[in-house]
Amino acid sequence: MPSFSDATRRIVRTASAGTAAALLNARSLSSRALGGGGLPGTSTGSFSGVRAAASPLLRNRAKVASGGVAALALGALLLPGHAAAQATVHPTVPGSSVFTASAAPQQEDRVVQVAAPSTYKQPRSVSAQDSVAVAHNLAQPPAEQPQPAAQPQPEQTPAEQAQPAQQAQPQQAQPAPAPAPAQPGWSSPAPGAPTSNPYHKTNHSYAAGFHTGVDFAVRPGTPLVAVGDATVVSAGWAGAYGNQVVLKLSDGHFAQYAHMSKLGVHAGQKVHAGDRVGLSGNTGNSTGPHLHFEIRTANRYGAVIDPIKYLSAHGATNF
Repeated sequence: MPSFSDATRRIVRTASAGTAAALLNARSLSSRALGGGGLPGTSTGSFSGVRAAASPLLRNRAKVASGGVAALALGALLLPGHAAAQATVHPTVPGSSVFTASAAPQQEDRVVQVAAPSTYKQPRSVSAQDSVAVAHNLAQPPAEQPQPAAQPQPEQTPAEQAQPAQQAQPQQAQPAPAPAPAQPGWSSPAPGAPTSNPYHKTNHSYAAGFHTGVDFAVRPGTPLVAVGDATVVSAGWAGAYGNQVVLKLSDGHFAQYAHMSKLGVHAGQKVHAGDRVGLSGNTGNSTGPHLHFEIRTANRYGAVIDPIKYLSAHGATNF
């Protein structure tokens, strides 16, 4: 069975063919009448008859032409929608056309969009552009990704906690051995003890007529020390001086310790300042416990100098 579109096409073709035939017949009749050929059923000598005979044809030609035009219009209206759509030109993507090249609009930083854009849909839901671009001042920042929760660290035992601390500490160098205590250069024979009888005090009971040394007030058994580096010349009994020790000092002078209760060195021994040489006492020609101390320029009686001034000049201060 022919479709509606096929029938419509046949109507249009028939109307067009009839219109064309009618136009050709009218043109032929007009030519014959005007050319003297005459019309059927009329005389050739009567022009008015010819005109009268041609007038209906001319009127029919106008009607036929009008009918053909109407038939064409009807056929166009009855054409299916997809055929008309094929002849329709749709607009292209905004900003471009079939005559111009596509160019994306350049957005300037100083252009500020004051409202959010609405979605722009093309006819027939063209997927080439579903929406317009959003201005930079309205663009939403990207959503922050949630951070994963921190996993709880297992508790460490006290031993495990102490181990990293021990590893972090650098190995400390072994301390250098402490130096030996410095020996005093010069010292008092009885450090810290006061004097009870000064040097060179006049006393006719002495053979020299004056006190040849200095007395230090000390209790029996008080340690006595070498006043400087020296060599022991003698250590023993010396009559009126009781137990005594004589040292030869490094500068050639001699130091005498008298009335001692105990001797701590022997002849020929090397001693340093501060070394113990014995204990104080009350031996010999003595009226009470004390230390009789002399500095001699020679190892004999009467060759003496002031002991305090001599030791002080060498730097001794512990009187």
